[in-house]
This record gives sequence, structure tokens and C-alpha cells, in this order.
Amino acid sequence: MTNVAVESVSATRNPLDVVEEIVTANEWPFDRLSDDEMVVEIGGRWCDYRLYFVWQGEISALQFTCQFDMKIQSNRRSAVHDLLAEVNAKMWIGHFDICSDEHTPMFRQTTLLRGSRGATIEQLEDLVEIALSECERFYPAFQFVIWGGKSASEAVSAAILDTVGEA
Repeated sequence: MTNVAVESVSATRNPLDVVEEIVTANEWPFDRLSDDEMVVEIGGRWCDYRLYFVWQGEISALQFTCQFDMKIQSNRRSAVHDLLAEVNAKMWIGHFDICSDEHTPMFRQTTLLRGSRGATIEQLEDLVEIALSECERFYPAFQFVIWGGKSASEAVSAAILDTVGEA
């Protein structure tokens, strides 16, 4: 097995400082729980989303989740796991998961920043924009499975139906 020697020359800037600038500029409600944790509330088209940022300075990693305001009943969890498999196969960046504490769907992404001075505003804006876009895109699929009793494939087909032309 190969060992990798690590010597850090410069510390990576805490990206939550940049996130706080973005959040403040957009006037989104937030709570900076500590230097390494932040919670942000954002209203979407389908529901409100809770964004949760955690900075792990020791490994220069930013973990980000975008949690739906939607509970999954225990009798629908198996169907939601089938949906996760279908939806995640369509993802390029990040993935969907279930919050084990609150039983809610969430988008999740971890960004490694080792070797950089920190995340740029553009990178963090993209992170939030992609998460919100994917949550809005797949919210109906989660709704169809959780409340509509649909199968994962039926829900994905219905939720991402592409329209052609103009009405």
C-alpha cells in the first residue's frame, strides 16, 4: 500500500466566511452556529429548503446539504430508497440521500479544497444553485412516491417530463 506524505504550506480559507457574504447579500435568513457550521433557510418553488454547511478544516472539505421540508413516513421509506437509486443515476454532481434523524430527503455534496486558498464566490454560488435546481427538479418525484403511492420509475418519468414547443 502506498503512503502519501502531506505537508500543508498554507491553510485554506474557511469557505463559510464566503457563504456568509453570499447569504447576507441575498438577505436569506441564516444562523452561523459556529466557525465551522451554518444553516440557511431558502424558499423554493415547491417548498422551503434548509441549507446546511459544515467546514472540516483538517481535511479542507466543505460538506453541504439541502434538506427538503418533507417527511417520509416509515411505510414509504423502501419506495423512497428505490427512488434514490433512480434519481442518483441521473446526477452529475452531488446525490440525494435521506436525513436519518428527520427522515427527510436532501441533496448532498462534499467539496474538497485542499491546495487552494479557499472556495471562490462563483464555486459556492454554483453549489447552491445546482442543489436548488436539482431539488426543484426532483421534488415532484419525491412527492409522487411519498404521497402519491407511485413507483420510483413512474415518479421519475412523470416528474422530469420534458415539454416540447410552446403553449
